[in-house]
This record gives sequence, C-alpha cells and structure tokens, in this order.
Amino acid sequence: MTRIHIDLSGVPETLLIPLYCRAVESQRPDALIKDERAVALMNRIDYDFSGIGFSAADMLFTVMRVREFDRRTQAFLAAHPDGTVVSIGCGLDTRFDRVAERNGTVAWYDLDLPEVIALRRQLLAETPRCRFIGCSVLDFAWMDLVGGDTKRPFLFLAEGVFPYFGEAEVKQVVLALQERFPGAELVFDAMTPFMAWLNGLHPPIRKLHTNLWGIKRSQGLEAWSPGVRLLDEWFYFDRPEPRLGRTRLLRFVPLLNKGSSIVHYRLDPRSFQ
Repeated sequence: MTRIHIDLSGVPETLLIPLYCRAVESQRPDALIKDERAVALMNRIDYDFSGIGFSAADMLFTVMRVREFDRRTQAFLAAHPDGTVVSIGCGLDTRFDRVAERNGTVAWYDLDLPEVIALRRQLLAETPRCRFIGCSVLDFAWMDLVGGDTKRPFLFLAEGVFPYFGEAEVKQVVLALQERFPGAELVFDAMTPFMAWLNGLHPPIRKLHTNLWGIKRSQGLEAWSPGVRLLDEWFYFDRPEPRLGRTRLLRFVPLLNKGSSIVHYRLDPRSFQ
C-alpha cells in the first residue's frame, strides 16, 4: 500500500501527536484503549514520528485524556442515542469508530481545517452517519451545516484544541454555540496558566512559537454569559490508575495535581436565566 506523505505545519501538524499515542498504546498488552485504526493510519503515513519527543508519561496522559473523552461521549450517547456529536479539531481521530459506530441514529460531524480534512479524506472514509467538514471553528459557517435540527441534543467535543487559541477566541466560540445550540453540552480539555507554560516546553509545541491558553478556574467561564454552567470536571489523579506508577506522586504537588482537566459545560439559553 502506498504511504501518504504528510505536508502539514504549525498547529495542524500537532494532530499527529494523539494519533501516535493511540497507535503505540493500542499495541501494549495492558492498553487503556484499543484503536487498531490508529495503528493502521500510522503505518500508512510517511512521517518521522520519532521527532514527536513525548516521554512515556506524556503519552500516558494523552491516552488517559482520550479515554476520558471516549467515556463522556459514550455517556452522552447512552442518554441521547439520537443526538448529534460534533468533534471540533478532529484531526485524524477515530472516536466515531470506537464509541459510536454501532449506534444507528447518532449524527456525527468531524470538523477541522480544510487541509486537515483533505488529508483525513485520503485516509478515512466519510459516511452518511459520519460527515467531514473542512472549516475553521472560528468561521461559524460550519454551524449551518450541523444545525438543521436544533431540537436534537448536541454534544460538542474539543480535544486538544482550545489551548492553542486565545481566551477571546474560545469565548467567541462558546458564546456562538450557546446562541445557536441552546442546551448543548461542551467538553474540552483545559490547563491552568502554569500547566500551559509547562506544556509549551514540549518540542512539538515549542516550535509553534505560540503561548498556550490556560484558565485559573473552570468556573470562570460561567462569568462569560448567563447559562454557561460547569457540570463537572475530571482531573488526571481523580481515580487510581496503576499505569501511573510513581508519577501518581505528582498529586501531592499543588501546581500539578489540579493543573490539567477535562471540563464539561452545559450551554443553556440565556433567556432562561
């Protein structure tokens, strides 16, 4: 099979990081997730993955993040099997295959920049139940493509996306979602300003020459607009994970224990407040 050359730079190139982590993890006997599609994709891509420069701990945290996003998507689909899921900044994610393929009624949209979706179409098949949209999340024209039936429950996922934006841009997206999809749920990963700085030291992030966005408190987003409500947040040390080993001792370091999280909001209509 002909290998596909990757010609991405800047933030779009970072889509290879979670793909690499999922593929490597899936080949472990004690894997936290199984993503055979990721293994196949990595084998088809002509790219030097050794340059990613992630430690074993970095890769484990990435996989734990993937697993938690999967769990939250599964919970949403269990409660709303006829809902709509939009994966913002999907990259080469295969979450639909992992958690939603057997669901016969969900409407799923994978959204990313046009050049990323062009690559995605070379590697993954678009189907009537899993559609691809090539558009910047900041160009709200994509909302017209997924908002045909706003009575359906909506879940918006943004994994590994918002930290690359500025706060003003994230706020713009959140308020637009609240306005267009009242009652929708939004799940994304967040970091404190310190953790944003620390993660910015990783080689693949450092070469972007950009500062990652961090928030001091997840409840802070509730001040952006009436109706933006934090439902819950998950921290990496919340539950015992044997694979963490000695890394779990970081839970005793205040700046690190609650430094990274996955946050879950509901975007209620403003008129209800």
